[in-house]
Amino acid sequence: MRAFSTLLFGTLAGLIGHALAAPLIVSPGTASDVVITQENTVNTTEAVSNSTGSSPTQQLKINMVNNFAGSVNAYVTGLDSNDQLVVLQTDGTWLYPNANGASVPQPITGNIALPLGGQGSTTTITLPDYISSGRIWFAANGDLQFFVVESGTGGSSLVEPSSANPHDPSAAVNWGFVELTNTEDDGLFANISYVDFVGLPLGMSLSGGGGLQTAQGLPANAVSSICNDLKAQADSDGQPWHQLCVTDVNGNPLRVIAPSDYSSVNSDAFSNYWTDYINQVWQKYSSQPLTINTQVSAGDVQCTVSDGLLNCNGDNRGYAQPIASDIWGCNSGPFAIEAGDNDVHRAVVPRLCAAFDRSTLLLAGGNTQPGLGSSAYYTVSPTNFYSKFIHQYELDGRGYAFPYDDVNPDGASNASGELSDGTPSSLTVTVGGPSS
Repeated sequence: MRAFSTLLFGTLAGLIGHALAAPLIVSPGTASDVVITQENTVNTTEAVSNSTGSSPTQQLKINMVNNFAGSVNAYVTGLDSNDQLVVLQTDGTWLYPNANGASVPQPITGNIALPLGGQGSTTTITLPDYISSGRIWFAANGDLQFFVVESGTGGSSLVEPSSANPHDPSAAVNWGFVELTNTEDDGLFANISYVDFVGLPLGMSLSGGGGLQTAQGLPANAVSSICNDLKAQADSDGQPWHQLCVTDVNGNPLRVIAPSDYSSVNSDAFSNYWTDYINQVWQKYSSQPLTINTQVSAGDVQCTVSDGLLNCNGDNRGYAQPIASDIWGCNSGPFAIEAGDNDVHRAVVPRLCAAFDRSTLLLAGGNTQPGLGSSAYYTVSPTNFYSKFIHQYELDGRGYAFPYDDVNPDGASNASGELSDGTPSSLTVTVGGPSS
């Protein structure tokens, strides 16, 4: 759903790697402390003028229910129907941020903070046009800061708040977002994503031609509960799970970052966590086949380990053993998808990585993927305890906790929490936990 800049202006590892021997404590900085990566940018490829209007073609109503005991601001960012960067202004029109060729982040200073009413109230906004790669951000008791920078292709990149950078200007703010894309051809797709972090609890519901759909999200105390469970898991297995928690200077939990983000700033973390499990998987499937249900026209494909690679029938290339960071992110090592990969390869990657994250490959019945239901996920160690605890606290078990959390057996419910409708009428987002 996201469109990323190809420019990398820095790495979090060089900035904060030394600070991660304990739960991460934020120390917000200025624009000079912004670190730009593929994970916190969304870009347009052409230069645009500083336009402040748009000809409305499809106006989507968004209801925002505030259940938080404090002030909350909302922000809407994305790409308009012409793939230009937009940020919603308080007057209901798009602002088109323009870096004007700047190679360092420039703050967006327009009226883009949309204040919600007090606790228990509902605030309604209307998007003036279609939107893609969109996010609706919510910030509790503070303001989020967005920046724009030249993308290197003649356009501008929106630089979003970073959940993992403790010196990001927005680091001390309790925030979260939902993702959405609403197009003329395909309608509305929206989801709650915890792929990068868990922050301010959000839930949502979608009304449209398909009726009412909901993804309830997390309860109000979810961050503290997940941090407590991660600390207990770290005490149990000696892995740095508790270091995924980000706190303010007083030790109050703000968010929990995903192990993929943590590994990007501490490459030694979890380095041997999956080693024995991976070796056992390779051993098992060197003597019996692993069946991948591609859930596309290729149907079931048989995969067997030979010469150190997991080779699947009809696939254009085999899979080497992954390392921990490959499993967390599902987009590197054997799980990186290249331009020339065929449809079988593109189908195997998400199903194989999901099986590792959920630790189902060695279970009875795990020789078919996806095949086992959600009750079998995360039942053995090693596993993705970050994802396990998120789903444990989700009120309906739905919401992305790793990149391929939408992989499910045929006929099973979608654990990703994605909502979609070809003819949407309104999207409702609840902030700060469910309504009582």
